[in-house]
Amino acid sequence: MRRVWAVPRTRLGVSGWPASFTGRLHQHWNYWWQAHLLDCVVDAQLRNPTATRATLIGRLVRGLRLRNLGFWTNDYFDDVAWLGLAMLRASQATGLTVTAPLTKIAAQLRSGWTDHGGGGIWWRRKDDFKNVPANGPAAILLARWARTGGERSDLARAREMTEWMDRNLRDPATDLLWDGLHVNADGTIRDYEKTIYTYCQGVFLGACLDLADGDASGEWAKRAERTVNAVAGHVAESGILPGQGAGDGGLFAGILARYLALAAVRLPMLGTTGGDVASGLVLTSAESAWRNRAIARGGPLFGPEWSQPAVSPRSARDPRLERDLSVQLSGWMLLEAASFLERST
Repeated sequence: MRRVWAVPRTRLGVSGWPASFTGRLHQHWNYWWQAHLLDCVVDAQLRNPTATRATLIGRLVRGLRLRNLGFWTNDYFDDVAWLGLAMLRASQATGLTVTAPLTKIAAQLRSGWTDHGGGGIWWRRKDDFKNVPANGPAAILLARWARTGGERSDLARAREMTEWMDRNLRDPATDLLWDGLHVNADGTIRDYEKTIYTYCQGVFLGACLDLADGDASGEWAKRAERTVNAVAGHVAESGILPGQGAGDGGLFAGILARYLALAAVRLPMLGTTGGDVASGLVLTSAESAWRNRAIARGGPLFGPEWSQPAVSPRSARDPRLERDLSVQLSGWMLLEAASFLERST
């Protein structure tokens, strides 16, 4: 982590390691990677609170806003939802004041909803694509924000987003979530993107878990349990969550691990099964990732596939996928998820 353009009291994660000259200047801008870096530091603060980490959280928030040229949002609805989730958790962990940015982020997410394709929010502004990666984190954030300072209607919108995903993008053969769908100008569905990403399963699971709180019918808990079992039966390989390369895909498995850990703790409280299955996926993946780690300067280095040995890159020109911040954040998320489970049992 380095200052942003040498500005005091700012930090951002360098997008690749070893860092290139342009990387040290944060020229390569990945807004949502930095949101997950913030989330990981919050995980660490919750696990082992220190004044240094609390200070770092504030510096990351300032750095992110500075690198985003003074704005909290951008054109991608999934990006802003992830930042909102990380900042809300940071507020709960350290007392960081987030009302102003969360108000702007929630307003943008609300504005993304249209009746095209039967509902849901767009992936980005002025697009024809609606997907799980945008609607999932947005539903989680709006459900949480409705209970901690947002509008009461946000909870209803979160339900509508999750119902829309379940109705339009769940594969009836496997119960896994497809990526998304394209719509025509008149609102009709043109075609579907049926790729199965670990990311999609994680955010749908997370939305179901948040909506299960206070749901007397038990329906949302059942959908969460169904998703856990679908991941175990159709996604995991020998109990280990698979990777999806580097770049943005480097974050996907870690996101799923985060929400599987929450499922492992919450499902038993909600009176459903599936908690042991979710816990097993997280712990088996974490044990494999740790066993296959490489030793780099300053600590462990994870590979894009947790079932395979990681290799430490030699330079900023090394093409190894391990260089990407996204890949390392995913491994970090996984280990924090495993630690969360150990602390919760």
